[in-house]
Amino acid sequence: MKKEDLVKSASALKQPTAEAVEEFSTKAEAMINTLNDRLSRRDDIVQLIGEGNSDMMFDNHRNHIRFMISLFKAYDPVVFTETVLWVFRAYRSHGFKLTYWPAQLDTWVDVFNSELSRECFDQIYPFYDWMIVNNPIFAGISDQAISNDSKPVTGRHD
Repeated sequence: MKKEDLVKSASALKQPTAEAVEEFSTKAEAMINTLNDRLSRRDDIVQLIGEGNSDMMFDNHRNHIRFMISLFKAYDPVVFTETVLWVFRAYRSHGFKLTYWPAQLDTWVDVFNSELSRECFDQIYPFYDWMIVNNPIFAGISDQAISNDSKPVTGRHD
């Protein structure tokens, strides 16, 4: 699957209602704290994020929620796809493993399921399901990008 296919599948997602976004926004800080607590207590957290990356992980979680709130307010499938791909490349270059994203996303879904109303959860969950289902595709595309970034530049490009 190519990036264009991801954008096409993301285009089928429905922007949450203003009420759902408001609830998600209001509960964001508490949900971030719950997620951070749960992931920090995992026995395998260092294997997932690399040594010394806890603060980066916490920053990622705060930035993730801020991004999702912004995305829910003005949904753009291209921005969604490009941002997820950028996150994969950027965090992997700092030692995060591919196994971090399924662990993180599954934990987000669990937190949302317990903290959000059913109406809100039902509107938010499809975005997380899309990320979970497409995780292997993000990994493949980011592998290719990382591989291309590490190749030496040869020849002139005038």
